[in-house]
Amino acid sequence: MTARPLPARSRSLVIGLRAAGALILALTLASCGLFGGDTPDAAPATAKADPAIVASAPAGLDSFYAQEVVWEPCENGFQCAKVTVPMDYAKPDGDTIQIAALKAPSTGKKTGSLLVNPGGPGGSGYDFVKDAAATHFSQSVRANYDLVGFDPRGVKRSAPVTCLTDAERDASRAKVYALDTDAGLAAALADNKAIAAQCAAKTGPVLGHVDTVSAAKDLDILRAVVNDSKLNYLGYSYGTFLGSTYASLFPDNVGRMVLDGALDPSISNEELTSGQAVAFEKAIRAYVASCQQESSCPLSGNVDSGVQQIRDLITAVQNTPWQAKDGRLVNATMFVSGLITPLYNDQSWPALSQALEAALNGDASLMLRLADLGADRGADGKYTSNSTFAFGAINCLDYPMVSDTAAMRAEQQQLMQASPTLGYFFAYGGTNCVDWPYETLRTPAPVEYTGDAPIVVVGTTGDPATPVEWAASLRKQLGNASLLTWQGEGHTAYGRANSCLEDAVDKYLVDGTVPSDNTVC
Repeated sequence: MTARPLPARSRSLVIGLRAAGALILALTLASCGLFGGDTPDAAPATAKADPAIVASAPAGLDSFYAQEVVWEPCENGFQCAKVTVPMDYAKPDGDTIQIAALKAPSTGKKTGSLLVNPGGPGGSGYDFVKDAAATHFSQSVRANYDLVGFDPRGVKRSAPVTCLTDAERDASRAKVYALDTDAGLAAALADNKAIAAQCAAKTGPVLGHVDTVSAAKDLDILRAVVNDSKLNYLGYSYGTFLGSTYASLFPDNVGRMVLDGALDPSISNEELTSGQAVAFEKAIRAYVASCQQESSCPLSGNVDSGVQQIRDLITAVQNTPWQAKDGRLVNATMFVSGLITPLYNDQSWPALSQALEAALNGDASLMLRLADLGADRGADGKYTSNSTFAFGAINCLDYPMVSDTAAMRAEQQQLMQASPTLGYFFAYGGTNCVDWPYETLRTPAPVEYTGDAPIVVVGTTGDPATPVEWAASLRKQLGNASLLTWQGEGHTAYGRANSCLEDAVDKYLVDGTVPSDNTVC
Protein backbone atom coordinates (compact mmCIF):
# COMPACT_ATOMS: atom_id res chain seq x y z
CA MET A 1 0.00 0.00 0.00
CA THR A 2 1.25 3.41 -0.72
CA ALA A 3 0.47 7.06 -0.86
CA ARG A 4 -0.56 7.75 -4.42
CA PRO A 5 -1.07 11.30 -5.63
CA LEU A 6 -3.11 11.02 -8.79
CA PRO A 7 -1.98 12.87 -11.90
CA ALA A 8 -2.39 16.64 -11.80
CA ARG A 9 -2.81 16.78 -8.04
CA SER A 10 0.19 18.45 -6.52
CA ARG A 11 -1.57 19.33 -3.29
CA SER A 12 -4.09 16.60 -2.70
CA LEU A 13 -2.84 13.17 -1.76
CA VAL A 14 -4.76 10.02 -2.54
CA ILE A 15 -3.86 7.20 -0.20
CA GLY A 16 -3.88 3.82 -1.87
CA LEU A 17 -5.12 0.93 0.23
CA ARG A 18 -2.19 -1.36 -0.45
CA ALA A 19 -0.61 -3.85 1.88
CA ALA A 20 2.63 -2.89 3.53
CA GLY A 21 4.30 -6.01 2.21
CA ALA A 22 3.80 -5.01 -1.40
CA LEU A 23 5.42 -1.61 -0.89
CA ILE A 24 8.04 -2.10 1.80
CA LEU A 25 9.63 -5.03 -0.01
CA ALA A 26 11.62 -2.37 -1.80
CA LEU A 27 12.92 -1.08 1.53
CA THR A 28 13.37 -4.18 3.65
CA LEU A 29 13.33 -7.35 1.53
CA ALA A 30 15.27 -8.66 -1.41
CA SER A 31 13.10 -9.69 -4.32
CA CYS A 32 12.87 -13.45 -4.28
CA GLY A 33 11.90 -15.88 -7.02
CA LEU A 34 12.88 -19.06 -5.22
CA PHE A 35 9.58 -20.29 -3.91
CA GLY A 36 8.11 -22.18 -6.83
CA GLY A 37 7.93 -25.88 -7.45
CA ASP A 38 10.86 -28.26 -7.55
CA THR A 39 10.70 -28.52 -11.32
CA PRO A 40 10.74 -25.00 -12.76
CA ASP A 41 11.16 -26.30 -16.31
CA ALA A 42 8.26 -28.74 -16.11
CA ALA A 43 5.85 -28.96 -19.02
CA PRO A 44 2.73 -26.77 -18.99
CA ALA A 45 -0.11 -28.17 -16.93
CA THR A 46 -3.70 -27.94 -18.06
CA ALA A 47 -6.30 -27.56 -15.33
CA LYS A 48 -9.51 -29.23 -16.46
CA ALA A 49 -12.72 -27.93 -15.00
CA ASP A 50 -14.50 -29.87 -12.27
CA PRO A 51 -18.04 -30.54 -13.55
CA ALA A 52 -19.51 -30.10 -10.07
CA ILE A 53 -17.95 -26.65 -9.81
CA VAL A 54 -19.07 -25.70 -13.31
CA ALA A 55 -22.61 -26.76 -12.44
CA SER A 56 -22.77 -24.00 -9.82
CA ALA A 57 -21.83 -21.25 -12.26
CA PRO A 58 -24.14 -18.22 -12.42
CA ALA A 59 -26.51 -18.20 -15.38
CA GLY A 60 -24.83 -17.40 -18.67
CA LEU A 61 -21.28 -17.86 -17.35
CA ASP A 62 -20.87 -21.63 -17.80
CA SER A 63 -18.23 -21.30 -20.51
CA PHE A 64 -16.02 -19.13 -18.29
CA TYR A 65 -16.27 -21.52 -15.35
CA ALA A 66 -15.63 -24.51 -17.65
CA GLN A 67 -12.56 -23.10 -19.40
CA GLU A 68 -9.38 -25.15 -19.32
CA VAL A 69 -6.49 -23.06 -18.04
CA VAL A 70 -2.90 -23.78 -19.04
CA TRP A 71 -0.32 -23.10 -16.32
CA GLU A 72 3.04 -22.38 -17.97
CA PRO A 73 6.39 -22.40 -16.15
CA CYS A 74 7.43 -18.79 -15.53
CA GLU A 75 9.39 -16.39 -13.34
CA ASN A 76 12.06 -18.90 -12.25
CA GLY A 77 10.03 -21.60 -10.56
CA PHE A 78 6.45 -20.34 -10.66
CA GLN A 79 3.53 -21.12 -12.94
CA CYS A 80 1.55 -18.50 -14.85
CA ALA A 81 -1.80 -18.49 -16.60
CA LYS A 82 -4.32 -16.19 -18.25
CA VAL A 83 -7.97 -16.60 -17.25
CA THR A 84 -10.68 -15.31 -19.56
CA VAL A 85 -13.57 -13.33 -18.04
CA PRO A 86 -16.34 -11.14 -19.47
CA MET A 87 -15.45 -7.49 -19.86
CA ASP A 88 -19.05 -6.61 -18.92
CA TYR A 89 -20.90 -9.11 -16.75
CA ALA A 90 -24.19 -7.67 -17.98
CA LYS A 91 -23.17 -8.87 -21.46
CA PRO A 92 -21.36 -12.19 -20.93
CA ASP A 93 -21.55 -12.99 -24.65
CA GLY A 94 -19.74 -9.77 -25.49
CA ASP A 95 -16.08 -8.81 -25.34
CA THR A 96 -13.73 -10.59 -22.95
CA ILE A 97 -10.55 -9.71 -21.08
CA GLN A 98 -7.86 -11.85 -19.48
CA ILE A 99 -6.77 -11.93 -15.85
CA ALA A 100 -3.08 -12.69 -15.27
CA ALA A 101 -2.35 -15.13 -12.44
CA LEU A 102 0.83 -16.55 -10.92
CA LYS A 103 0.98 -19.70 -8.80
CA ALA A 104 3.55 -20.73 -6.20
CA PRO A 105 2.88 -24.48 -5.96
CA SER A 106 2.47 -25.97 -2.51
CA THR A 107 5.54 -27.48 -0.89
CA GLY A 108 3.61 -30.36 0.66
CA LYS A 109 0.34 -32.20 0.24
CA LYS A 110 -1.87 -29.54 -1.24
CA THR A 111 -5.31 -29.05 0.31
CA GLY A 112 -6.38 -26.19 -1.93
CA SER A 113 -5.41 -22.81 -3.34
CA LEU A 114 -5.07 -19.56 -1.41
CA LEU A 115 -5.87 -16.56 -3.59
CA VAL A 116 -4.08 -13.41 -2.50
CA ASN A 117 -4.72 -9.70 -3.06
CA PRO A 118 -2.17 -7.22 -1.64
CA GLY A 119 -4.40 -4.15 -1.81
CA GLY A 120 -4.55 -0.99 -3.82
CA PRO A 121 -6.76 -0.66 -5.59
CA GLY A 122 -4.07 -1.17 -8.19
CA GLY A 123 -1.72 -3.56 -6.39
CA SER A 124 -0.38 -6.58 -8.29
CA GLY A 125 -1.07 -9.90 -6.60
CA TYR A 126 1.03 -11.54 -9.30
CA ASP A 127 4.06 -9.54 -8.17
CA PHE A 128 3.26 -9.96 -4.49
CA VAL A 129 3.31 -13.76 -4.64
CA LYS A 130 6.36 -13.74 -6.92
CA ASP A 131 8.33 -11.46 -4.60
CA ALA A 132 7.09 -12.47 -1.17
CA ALA A 133 5.90 -16.09 -1.24
CA ALA A 134 9.16 -17.39 0.20
CA THR A 135 9.32 -14.89 3.06
CA HIS A 136 5.80 -13.74 3.87
CA PHE A 137 4.01 -17.03 4.50
CA SER A 138 4.61 -19.73 7.08
CA GLN A 139 5.85 -23.19 6.13
CA SER A 140 2.52 -24.72 7.10
CA VAL A 141 0.57 -22.41 4.80
CA ARG A 142 3.03 -22.98 1.96
CA ALA A 143 2.75 -26.73 2.43
CA ASN A 144 -1.04 -26.77 2.38
CA TYR A 145 -1.82 -24.28 -0.34
CA ASP A 146 -0.91 -23.30 -3.83
CA LEU A 147 -0.48 -19.55 -3.43
CA VAL A 148 -2.19 -17.77 -6.33
CA GLY A 149 -1.60 -14.09 -6.94
CA PHE A 150 -3.49 -12.25 -9.65
CA ASP A 151 -3.66 -8.80 -11.17
CA PRO A 152 -7.28 -7.62 -10.87
CA ARG A 153 -8.91 -6.17 -13.95
CA GLY A 154 -7.36 -2.82 -14.82
CA VAL A 155 -4.07 -3.66 -13.08
CA LYS A 156 -0.69 -4.13 -14.76
CA ARG A 157 -1.07 -7.35 -16.81
CA SER A 158 -4.88 -7.64 -16.75
CA ALA A 159 -6.43 -5.22 -19.27
CA PRO A 160 -4.43 -2.41 -17.65
CA VAL A 161 -5.64 1.15 -17.28
CA THR A 162 -3.25 3.15 -19.45
CA CYS A 163 -3.01 6.93 -19.38
CA LEU A 164 0.39 8.67 -19.56
CA THR A 165 3.92 7.95 -20.70
CA ASP A 166 6.67 7.82 -18.08
CA ALA A 167 7.85 11.30 -19.06
CA GLU A 168 4.29 12.62 -18.81
CA ARG A 169 3.94 11.04 -15.38
CA ASP A 170 7.09 12.79 -14.20
CA ALA A 171 5.79 16.09 -15.54
CA SER A 172 2.40 15.59 -13.90
CA ARG A 173 3.91 14.79 -10.51
CA ALA A 174 6.11 17.90 -10.77
CA LYS A 175 3.18 20.28 -11.25
CA VAL A 176 2.07 22.53 -8.40
CA TYR A 177 -1.48 23.82 -7.97
CA ALA A 178 -2.79 26.26 -5.39
CA LEU A 179 -6.07 24.39 -5.10
CA ASP A 180 -7.46 26.80 -2.52
CA THR A 181 -7.51 29.50 -5.22
CA ASP A 182 -10.02 29.60 -8.06
CA ALA A 183 -7.27 29.78 -10.68
CA GLY A 184 -5.35 26.89 -9.19
CA LEU A 185 -8.43 24.71 -8.88
CA ALA A 186 -9.45 25.49 -12.47
CA ALA A 187 -5.97 24.56 -13.73
CA ALA A 188 -6.03 21.25 -11.86
CA LEU A 189 -9.51 20.40 -13.11
CA ALA A 190 -8.48 21.16 -16.69
CA ASP A 191 -5.42 18.93 -16.44
CA ASN A 192 -7.39 16.13 -14.79
CA LYS A 193 -9.99 16.32 -17.54
CA ALA A 194 -7.29 16.00 -20.19
CA ILE A 195 -5.72 13.04 -18.41
CA ALA A 196 -9.10 11.34 -18.04
CA ALA A 197 -9.59 11.68 -21.79
CA GLN A 198 -6.19 10.08 -22.39
CA CYS A 199 -7.10 7.22 -20.06
CA ALA A 200 -10.31 6.61 -22.00
CA ALA A 201 -8.57 6.76 -25.37
CA LYS A 202 -5.64 4.52 -24.44
CA THR A 203 -7.50 2.00 -22.25
CA GLY A 204 -10.70 1.53 -24.23
CA PRO A 205 -14.15 0.50 -22.99
CA VAL A 206 -12.82 -1.76 -20.23
CA LEU A 207 -12.17 1.49 -18.33
CA GLY A 208 -15.86 1.52 -17.44
CA HIS A 209 -15.72 -2.02 -16.01
CA VAL A 210 -12.80 -2.03 -13.55
CA ASP A 211 -15.08 -1.67 -10.53
CA THR A 212 -14.78 -3.87 -7.46
CA VAL A 213 -18.03 -5.78 -8.02
CA SER A 214 -16.75 -6.90 -11.44
CA ALA A 215 -13.40 -7.84 -9.88
CA ALA A 216 -15.20 -9.92 -7.24
CA LYS A 217 -17.02 -11.80 -9.99
CA ASP A 218 -13.64 -12.44 -11.64
CA LEU A 219 -12.48 -13.82 -8.30
CA ASP A 220 -15.21 -16.45 -8.37
CA ILE A 221 -14.14 -17.56 -11.84
CA LEU A 222 -10.56 -17.78 -10.56
CA ARG A 223 -11.80 -19.94 -7.69
CA ALA A 224 -13.51 -22.24 -10.17
CA VAL A 225 -10.59 -22.61 -12.56
CA VAL A 226 -8.21 -23.61 -9.74
CA ASN A 227 -10.84 -26.28 -8.98
CA ASP A 228 -11.75 -25.14 -5.47
CA SER A 229 -15.37 -25.52 -4.44
CA LYS A 230 -14.83 -22.81 -1.81
CA LEU A 231 -12.72 -19.65 -2.03
CA ASN A 232 -9.74 -19.55 0.33
CA TYR A 233 -8.59 -15.96 0.30
CA LEU A 234 -6.15 -13.56 1.95
CA GLY A 235 -6.87 -9.91 1.24
CA TYR A 236 -4.93 -6.94 2.53
CA SER A 237 -6.25 -3.38 2.79
CA TYR A 238 -8.30 -2.72 -0.38
CA GLY A 239 -8.19 -6.50 -0.73
CA THR A 240 -10.48 -6.66 2.31
CA PHE A 241 -13.03 -4.61 0.38
CA LEU A 242 -12.69 -6.96 -2.58
CA GLY A 243 -13.07 -9.92 -0.19
CA SER A 244 -16.10 -8.57 1.64
CA THR A 245 -17.70 -7.72 -1.70
CA TYR A 246 -17.11 -11.31 -2.78
CA ALA A 247 -18.63 -12.60 0.46
CA SER A 248 -21.77 -10.56 -0.14
CA LEU A 249 -22.11 -11.80 -3.73
CA PHE A 250 -21.12 -15.45 -3.22
CA PRO A 251 -21.79 -16.24 0.46
CA ASP A 252 -22.07 -20.00 -0.12
CA ASN A 253 -18.68 -20.10 -1.87
CA VAL A 254 -16.66 -18.62 1.00
CA GLY A 255 -14.08 -20.98 2.50
CA ARG A 256 -11.33 -19.63 4.75
CA MET A 257 -11.10 -15.88 4.32
CA VAL A 258 -8.71 -13.51 6.08
CA LEU A 259 -9.31 -9.77 5.69
CA ASP A 260 -6.28 -7.88 7.06
CA GLY A 261 -6.17 -4.09 7.33
CA ALA A 262 -9.91 -3.83 6.94
CA LEU A 263 -11.72 -1.19 4.95
CA ASP A 264 -15.22 -0.26 6.13
CA PRO A 265 -17.48 -0.64 3.05
CA SER A 266 -20.15 1.58 4.57
CA ILE A 267 -18.16 4.83 4.72
CA SER A 268 -18.07 7.54 2.06
CA ASN A 269 -14.96 8.67 0.23
CA GLU A 270 -14.88 11.78 2.40
CA GLU A 271 -15.13 9.72 5.60
CA LEU A 272 -12.38 7.45 4.34
CA THR A 273 -10.14 10.45 3.65
CA SER A 274 -10.80 11.98 7.06
CA GLY A 275 -10.14 8.70 8.84
CA GLN A 276 -6.83 8.27 7.07
CA ALA A 277 -5.74 11.85 7.71
CA VAL A 278 -6.28 11.40 11.45
CA ALA A 279 -4.59 7.99 11.49
CA PHE A 280 -1.53 9.23 9.59
CA GLU A 281 -1.21 12.16 11.99
CA LYS A 282 -1.14 9.63 14.85
CA ALA A 283 1.42 7.56 12.97
CA ILE A 284 3.72 10.56 12.58
CA ARG A 285 3.60 11.17 16.32
CA ALA A 286 4.27 7.48 17.00
CA TYR A 287 7.25 7.60 14.64
CA VAL A 288 8.65 10.75 16.23
CA ALA A 289 8.28 9.31 19.74
CA SER A 290 10.12 6.17 18.67
CA CYS A 291 12.79 8.10 16.80
CA GLN A 292 13.55 10.31 19.79
CA GLN A 293 14.40 7.25 21.85
CA GLU A 294 17.49 6.89 19.63
CA SER A 295 20.55 9.10 20.03
CA SER A 296 20.83 9.31 16.24
CA CYS A 297 17.33 10.77 15.76
CA PRO A 298 17.48 13.96 13.68
CA LEU A 299 14.42 15.44 15.44
CA SER A 300 15.24 17.27 18.66
CA GLY A 301 13.18 18.00 21.76
CA ASN A 302 9.90 16.33 22.64
CA VAL A 303 7.27 14.85 20.31
CA ASP A 304 5.51 18.16 19.71
CA SER A 305 8.74 19.88 18.72
CA GLY A 306 9.78 16.95 16.54
CA VAL A 307 6.47 17.04 14.67
CA GLN A 308 6.84 20.81 14.28
CA GLN A 309 10.25 20.31 12.67
CA ILE A 310 8.60 18.06 10.10
CA ARG A 311 5.88 20.66 9.48
CA ASP A 312 8.53 23.34 9.03
CA LEU A 313 10.25 21.22 6.39
CA ILE A 314 6.96 20.76 4.53
CA THR A 315 6.30 24.51 4.66
CA ALA A 316 9.77 25.27 3.32
CA VAL A 317 9.24 22.96 0.34
CA GLN A 318 5.77 24.44 -0.21
CA ASN A 319 7.25 27.91 -0.39
CA THR A 320 10.02 26.92 -2.79
CA PRO A 321 10.43 23.42 -4.31
CA TRP A 322 13.88 21.99 -3.67
CA GLN A 323 16.21 20.49 -6.24
CA ALA A 324 17.30 16.91 -5.66
CA LYS A 325 20.73 15.57 -6.58
CA ASP A 326 19.37 14.14 -9.82
CA GLY A 327 18.22 17.62 -10.88
CA ARG A 328 14.50 17.00 -10.36
CA LEU A 329 12.47 19.49 -8.36
CA VAL A 330 10.83 18.18 -5.19
CA ASN A 331 7.50 19.88 -4.49
CA ALA A 332 5.50 19.59 -1.30
CA THR A 333 3.30 16.72 -2.51
CA MET A 334 6.36 14.69 -3.45
CA PHE A 335 7.91 15.48 -0.07
CA VAL A 336 4.78 14.43 1.81
CA SER A 337 4.50 11.27 -0.29
CA GLY A 338 8.04 10.40 0.74
CA LEU A 339 7.19 11.12 4.36
CA ILE A 340 4.13 8.87 4.28
CA THR A 341 5.63 5.91 2.46
CA PRO A 342 7.75 4.51 5.35
CA LEU A 343 4.90 4.96 7.82
CA TYR A 344 3.29 1.83 6.38
CA ASN A 345 5.82 -0.38 8.17
CA ASP A 346 7.69 0.54 11.34
CA GLN A 347 10.62 -1.54 10.10
CA SER A 348 11.08 1.24 7.54
CA TRP A 349 11.14 4.06 10.07
CA PRO A 350 14.98 4.17 10.00
CA ALA A 351 14.74 4.99 6.28
CA LEU A 352 12.48 7.91 7.16
CA SER A 353 14.96 9.12 9.77
CA GLN A 354 17.73 9.11 7.16
CA ALA A 355 15.58 11.05 4.71
CA LEU A 356 14.58 13.61 7.36
CA GLU A 357 18.16 14.07 8.48
CA ALA A 358 19.19 14.81 4.90
CA ALA A 359 16.22 17.18 4.47
CA LEU A 360 17.13 19.07 7.63
CA ASN A 361 20.50 19.60 5.94
CA GLY A 362 18.81 20.93 2.82
CA ASP A 363 18.80 17.77 0.70
CA ALA A 364 15.45 16.26 -0.33
CA SER A 365 16.96 13.54 -2.54
CA LEU A 366 16.21 10.67 -0.13
CA MET A 367 12.67 11.92 0.42
CA LEU A 368 12.20 11.98 -3.35
CA ARG A 369 13.47 8.42 -3.53
CA LEU A 370 10.87 7.34 -0.98
CA ALA A 371 8.18 9.16 -2.96
CA ASP A 372 9.35 7.37 -6.11
CA LEU A 373 9.08 4.04 -4.32
CA GLY A 374 5.52 4.90 -3.44
CA ALA A 375 4.81 5.78 -7.06
CA ASP A 376 6.58 2.64 -8.41
CA ARG A 377 9.20 4.74 -10.21
CA GLY A 378 12.58 3.13 -10.68
CA ALA A 379 15.89 4.97 -10.46
CA ASP A 380 16.08 4.72 -14.25
CA GLY A 381 12.98 6.89 -14.58
CA LYS A 382 10.74 4.02 -15.65
CA TYR A 383 7.51 3.26 -13.79
CA THR A 384 7.10 -0.41 -13.01
CA SER A 385 3.31 -0.46 -12.65
CA ASN A 386 0.14 1.36 -13.59
CA SER A 387 -1.09 1.34 -10.00
CA THR A 388 -1.63 5.11 -9.82
CA PHE A 389 -3.97 5.04 -12.81
CA ALA A 390 -5.71 1.83 -11.76
CA PHE A 391 -6.25 3.33 -8.31
CA GLY A 392 -7.99 6.36 -9.77
CA ALA A 393 -10.07 4.47 -12.29
CA ILE A 394 -11.35 1.91 -9.77
CA ASN A 395 -12.13 4.51 -7.11
CA CYS A 396 -14.03 6.71 -9.57
CA LEU A 397 -16.33 3.75 -10.27
CA ASP A 398 -16.57 2.64 -6.62
CA TYR A 399 -17.07 5.96 -4.80
CA PRO A 400 -19.28 8.97 -5.41
CA MET A 401 -17.15 12.03 -4.60
CA VAL A 402 -18.10 15.50 -3.50
CA SER A 403 -16.74 17.86 -6.14
CA ASP A 404 -18.45 21.25 -5.76
CA THR A 405 -16.00 23.97 -4.83
CA ALA A 406 -17.64 25.12 -1.59
CA ALA A 407 -17.82 21.59 -0.19
CA MET A 408 -14.19 20.86 -1.11
CA ARG A 409 -13.06 24.12 0.53
CA ALA A 410 -14.98 23.22 3.69
CA GLU A 411 -13.49 19.71 3.67
CA GLN A 412 -10.00 21.21 3.43
CA GLN A 413 -10.57 23.21 6.61
CA GLN A 414 -11.93 20.15 8.43
CA LEU A 415 -8.97 18.04 7.33
CA MET A 416 -6.47 20.67 8.43
CA GLN A 417 -8.05 20.75 11.88
CA ALA A 418 -8.09 16.95 12.14
CA SER A 419 -4.55 16.54 10.80
CA PRO A 420 -2.44 19.72 11.14
CA THR A 421 0.59 18.13 9.47
CA LEU A 422 -1.06 16.38 6.53
CA GLY A 423 -4.67 17.49 6.24
CA TYR A 424 -3.80 20.20 3.70
CA PHE A 425 -2.59 17.47 1.34
CA PHE A 426 -5.60 15.18 1.70
CA ALA A 427 -8.12 17.70 0.41
CA TYR A 428 -9.76 18.15 -3.00
CA GLY A 429 -10.12 14.45 -3.76
CA GLY A 430 -13.29 15.25 -5.66
CA THR A 431 -11.26 16.86 -8.44
CA ASN A 432 -10.18 13.44 -9.64
CA CYS A 433 -13.51 12.07 -10.79
CA VAL A 434 -15.62 15.10 -11.68
CA ASP A 435 -14.74 14.71 -15.39
CA TRP A 436 -14.23 10.95 -15.40
CA PRO A 437 -15.78 9.46 -18.57
CA TYR A 438 -17.79 6.81 -16.68
CA GLU A 439 -20.38 7.16 -13.95
CA THR A 440 -19.93 5.82 -10.43
CA LEU A 441 -21.43 2.32 -10.12
CA ARG A 442 -21.68 1.98 -6.35
CA THR A 443 -23.12 3.70 -3.30
CA PRO A 444 -21.27 2.92 -0.05
CA ALA A 445 -23.33 0.70 2.24
CA PRO A 446 -22.77 -1.89 4.98
CA VAL A 447 -21.80 -5.28 3.60
CA GLU A 448 -24.19 -8.19 4.07
CA TYR A 449 -22.89 -11.74 4.52
CA THR A 450 -25.13 -14.78 4.99
CA GLY A 451 -22.60 -17.58 4.60
CA ASP A 452 -21.90 -20.39 7.06
CA ALA A 453 -18.10 -20.09 6.93
CA PRO A 454 -16.69 -17.71 9.59
CA ILE A 455 -14.43 -14.95 8.28
CA VAL A 456 -11.40 -13.60 10.18
CA VAL A 457 -10.97 -9.82 10.21
CA VAL A 458 -7.59 -8.41 11.29
CA GLY A 459 -6.86 -4.89 12.52
CA THR A 460 -3.69 -3.13 13.72
CA THR A 461 -3.93 -0.55 16.50
CA GLY A 462 -1.41 1.82 14.87
CA ASP A 463 -2.53 1.34 11.27
CA PRO A 464 -2.31 4.70 9.45
CA ALA A 465 -4.12 3.70 6.25
CA THR A 466 -6.98 1.54 7.51
CA PRO A 467 -7.68 2.69 11.09
CA VAL A 468 -8.33 -0.16 13.51
CA GLU A 469 -11.89 1.07 14.07
CA TRP A 470 -12.71 0.04 10.50
CA ALA A 471 -11.85 -3.58 11.31
CA ALA A 472 -14.33 -3.62 14.18
CA SER A 473 -16.97 -2.10 11.92
CA LEU A 474 -16.40 -4.67 9.16
CA ARG A 475 -16.49 -7.54 11.64
CA LYS A 476 -19.85 -6.28 12.93
CA GLN A 477 -21.27 -5.95 9.43
CA LEU A 478 -20.20 -9.44 8.40
CA GLY A 479 -21.81 -11.01 11.44
CA ASN A 480 -20.33 -14.47 11.08
CA ALA A 481 -16.78 -13.29 11.69
CA SER A 482 -14.05 -13.06 14.29
CA LEU A 483 -11.98 -9.94 15.04
CA LEU A 484 -8.24 -10.37 15.61
CA THR A 485 -6.30 -7.25 16.67
CA TRP A 486 -2.54 -6.71 16.68
CA GLN A 487 -1.11 -4.07 18.98
CA GLY A 488 1.45 -2.71 16.58
CA GLU A 489 2.42 0.11 14.23
CA GLY A 490 2.07 0.20 10.48
CA HIS A 491 -0.38 -1.02 7.88
CA THR A 492 -1.70 -4.61 8.08
CA ALA A 493 -0.38 -7.36 10.31
CA TYR A 494 -0.08 -10.91 8.96
CA GLY A 495 3.41 -11.58 7.69
CA ARG A 496 5.11 -9.05 10.00
CA ALA A 497 3.34 -9.29 13.36
CA ASN A 498 4.09 -11.28 16.53
CA SER A 499 3.74 -15.04 16.94
CA CYS A 500 0.37 -14.65 18.66
CA LEU A 501 -1.22 -13.18 15.54
CA GLU A 502 0.77 -15.19 13.01
CA ASP A 503 -0.10 -18.48 14.72
CA ALA A 504 -3.78 -17.56 14.98
CA VAL A 505 -4.03 -16.84 11.25
CA ASP A 506 -2.01 -19.95 10.33
CA LYS A 507 -4.20 -22.23 12.43
CA TYR A 508 -7.29 -20.77 10.82
CA LEU A 509 -5.95 -21.16 7.28
CA VAL A 510 -4.47 -24.63 7.80
CA ASP A 511 -6.78 -26.28 10.35
CA GLY A 512 -9.88 -24.11 10.18
CA THR A 513 -9.51 -23.11 13.84
CA VAL A 514 -11.27 -19.76 14.19
CA PRO A 515 -9.60 -17.43 16.71
CA SER A 516 -11.83 -16.27 19.54
CA ASP A 517 -13.63 -13.07 18.68
CA ASN A 518 -11.91 -9.92 19.96
CA THR A 519 -8.57 -11.67 20.46
CA VAL A 520 -5.82 -9.08 21.02
CA CYS A 521 -2.20 -9.94 20.27
